[in-house]
Amino acid sequence: MLSDLPDIPDEFIGRGAELDRLADALERRRRLVTLTGVGGVGKSRLALHAAHAVRGDRRREVIWAALWPLRDDRLLTATVADAAGFADHTAGMPLDALCVWLGDKDAVLVLDSCEHLLSSCRHLVAHLLMTCPSLTVLATSRAPLEVPGELLVTVGPLPAATDGTTLLRRRAAAAGAPLTDPADLETAGRLCAWLEGIPLALELVAGHLGQRTITIAEVERTLRSRLALNAVGLDATGRVSEGRGAGGRGAGGRGAEDRIAEGRGTDGRVVGPARHLTMRTTIGWSHELCVPVERLLWARLSVFRGVVGHEAVRAVCGGGPLDGAGLEAALSGLVAKSVLSLGAEGYRMLDTVREYGRMWLDEAGATPEIADRHAEHFLRLARDAHDDWPGPRQASRYREIGRVHADLCAALDHLLATRPGAALDLSGLVAFFWSCCGHLREAAHYVEAALRAAREPGTARIRARWALGVAHVLRGEYEAAGGLVAAGRAEAAGRQDVEGLLRISYLEGLIHLLRGRPLTARWLVDGVLDLAQGPAFASQGRIMCRLVRIFALTAEGRLEHSRREAEELYAQCVAHGEWWTRSYAAYQLALISVFEGRTEEAAAHTRSMLEGKRRLGDSFGVALGLDLLASVLAAQGAAESAVTALGAGEAYWSAVGHPQRGTPEMRHVRDRGELTARRLLGDSGYDEVLRRAALRDPESVLRDLLDGSGRSR
Repeated sequence: MLSDLPDIPDEFIGRGAELDRLADALERRRRLVTLTGVGGVGKSRLALHAAHAVRGDRRREVIWAALWPLRDDRLLTATVADAAGFADHTAGMPLDALCVWLGDKDAVLVLDSCEHLLSSCRHLVAHLLMTCPSLTVLATSRAPLEVPGELLVTVGPLPAATDGTTLLRRRAAAAGAPLTDPADLETAGRLCAWLEGIPLALELVAGHLGQRTITIAEVERTLRSRLALNAVGLDATGRVSEGRGAGGRGAGGRGAEDRIAEGRGTDGRVVGPARHLTMRTTIGWSHELCVPVERLLWARLSVFRGVVGHEAVRAVCGGGPLDGAGLEAALSGLVAKSVLSLGAEGYRMLDTVREYGRMWLDEAGATPEIADRHAEHFLRLARDAHDDWPGPRQASRYREIGRVHADLCAALDHLLATRPGAALDLSGLVAFFWSCCGHLREAAHYVEAALRAAREPGTARIRARWALGVAHVLRGEYEAAGGLVAAGRAEAAGRQDVEGLLRISYLEGLIHLLRGRPLTARWLVDGVLDLAQGPAFASQGRIMCRLVRIFALTAEGRLEHSRREAEELYAQCVAHGEWWTRSYAAYQLALISVFEGRTEEAAAHTRSMLEGKRRLGDSFGVALGLDLLASVLAAQGAAESAVTALGAGEAYWSAVGHPQRGTPEMRHVRDRGELTARRLLGDSGYDEVLRRAALRDPESVLRDLLDGSGRSR
């Protein structure tokens, strides 16, 4: 249930002393260890190696929370919760809920890149350490967190004469420019000294050597002169004024492209390094060696917060000289020059490099236009995901929405400030996806902000009220959801918005089901389904209302009717390749089979439900399904497997932050299954199996149960 650690990108040169000190500190369970050092020195990579070593010995959990995509602290706690596998469905304070989730865990929490959120990270870490006695925090930051008990491990440059030179030689060889001539090796040693052994600087140099357009002697000569100049040539703003040029011709237009390509700001100055002299000088030198289209792409790419796929690069960064072959050539060039790295999910730009590109985008006056394009791309993506919801791309859309989470938040931030109506549209489109996958806090935050900012009535507003209501229901806030139902129903009826009425009726029916009023729920959705003519899969709202009707029929005890309609809906979902509704239809078929004593059918249907929920990343649904499977297994006499499922279910319920929930009839099934398992095993046997289950990774238990083994280990 924890996010995976990033892969270690390549061989690790040097750092033996730092790794030993870090391993010793973690072994001794120092509560807070902070790796400090300048940008590009290798703090994140060192932390990553240490985290993999901890995970390798399997004694402690490791949680990796990357903070570099965050521009401010609003989503800090949510980001850490997501990394920890905590899909917060609680109504209280987010940090308090996170502390409860982590409270008894023996874990190492890695907070990567804290420097831009120092105050907030300080508060977060202090609170976590105070309430989670077995938690260790490993932070990377350019400055200390200044929390009592903090152990600082300074990550300095690599020794230039040994590890630094080795790194440069190996990276150059990998780039296709091996340094074998004695004179080149001597130059490499001097260059490493001038660059202070900073790994990112050395990798940028190696990337340019691989282009075979510059020799290492020319690199040394150029960088030495620049470092000497910049040491004394900073102006009052921290920039180097090395020359003058003509001003641009308007923000975001051709003038902006010219300025980025030529290396001029809005006032015609050549923009140079500022904060960390060696690193910034090297990045600036690397930037100047890039061809104009690569500089332009570098700047435009800085608008992204996360790893970015090829389609998004084309949509946001294309245009002008970056069309077709020009864009492909620029991408390849930036990867070859180590400005970008390319992984399985897309392109990644390091923070220090992104900061430089963002500076250029701002200086050229092009930030508003590129931010507009970025927001428009993710709005289109959300609309496409919404349109694909009833079909075969549904599950892949859930995964895609999860991958681009940071950039969706960035798009919403921009639209809230510039186009509130579009922000309302986007928030309503993604909030249901987010709510199903554990991002309830973000869903509620952005929809509420958009509803305040955009007052225009319309379809987007009705959808946003519905999505916010779903988030409230999942947090157990039925009164707040009811208020949204009333407002949404009035607006949908006034506009004769049938789809809006279907969505709102689903939400209201869901509230009635959870409160034990199935007759009212069925009466409500039957009325709106009679109004909404069309094919069964004509809309999301229609599908959802049919699901409420099936739930209600089961709760009323009308099992024959419920089974018939659930089988019909399930078959239609399979035909359409849809998983969300399919999993809940399977859940109802399983529940009906339990009530009718057909345990083999119940087990098969429950496993089908769990498979769907696992595909979508729905922890709430997995928890519900595990409780039902435990009851089925107990009824079959497989008591140990039943208790193992209950133990995994408890872990998933804990991961959503509240006790077990569901419709009232499910509570009776769950209680009966637990009593049966206790009777079969005895209290001590039951407790022992549950204890063993608690020691296992709940995801591994789920995998075993889905393949039918359900073995207790």
